[in-house]
Amino acid sequence: MILGIETSCDDTCAALVTHEGKIRSNAIASQGLLHARYGGVVPEIASRRHLELVDAVAADALERAGARLDDVDTVAVTRGPGLIGALLVGVSWAKALAATRRLPLAPVDHLHGHVVASTLGGDPIEPPFLCLVASGGHTFLARVDEPSSYAVLGQTLDDAAGEAFDKGARLLGLGYPGGPEVDRLARDGDPQAFDFPRSAPGELDFSFSGLKTALLYRLRDEPEASKADLAASYQRAIVDALTARTRQALEREGLERLAIGGGVAANSELRAAVSQLDAAVWVPPMELCTDNAAMIAGAARFLEPVAYPGYLSLDAAARLS
Repeated sequence: MILGIETSCDDTCAALVTHEGKIRSNAIASQGLLHARYGGVVPEIASRRHLELVDAVAADALERAGARLDDVDTVAVTRGPGLIGALLVGVSWAKALAATRRLPLAPVDHLHGHVVASTLGGDPIEPPFLCLVASGGHTFLARVDEPSSYAVLGQTLDDAAGEAFDKGARLLGLGYPGGPEVDRLARDGDPQAFDFPRSAPGELDFSFSGLKTALLYRLRDEPEASKADLAASYQRAIVDALTARTRQALEREGLERLAIGGGVAANSELRAAVSQLDAAVWVPPMELCTDNAAMIAGAARFLEPVAYPGYLSLDAAARLS
């Protein structure tokens, strides 16, 4: 089995996945409540918490899988992108474990994990397919012809969709993380109450900064407006932008299969909207949308791991080309 480790942001994650793509365990320790008091992730606090949790989370993943370290033949770890201090905890831990047991190590692009999340489980998506990844830090469309890599077709030019949700939630006086809070409030509102802009900066690119500004001005000019209606209209604008570009990409690339990934893929309206597109759609279960180690181990299945001791000089990277 592959032992995956993920510490790119504020979730400490470990998972065991077979080389055939069966998830044996997927343990996640969230730091959401720890950072909620600050209204967002504090990198130094996240890094220190990873140090405290990573041993216990990995042990939990092994116990859930009914496995021992002797059953692990490959270690996979998120190398980037993400918070550099948080990434260093996971990379250092994975290198130490792999080196101690002379196991190969697979450094994984966090975004590659989101792209191939739908290749896990009993009904894996088969390439070629289009993937929409929408998270707190990234929003892009990618074409996947082989699961070992992906080609970006379009991406956000400013805020990511998840960042737009979080900033919108803050403007509306909601809690952190903002995405689930906006989703919950929007269910009681009218998505057509306010006409928010749908920016179209390039053929398959996204832009959400103007939408955030429009919400700010609306709150300033109409302080008595229904927050539920504002949340519903704001969410509809984000989902419309994501689905419009996805539809364009499917038609341009001539693809008939679509996968979505990233934390925003847990949004109820987006999940409903993509089901109406003219494509077969793979939507991962909720636990594979947010950060998790199963997708990291899953991506490692398609990569050539580095043999000992070649990875001892491996470093984390806040950004990957």
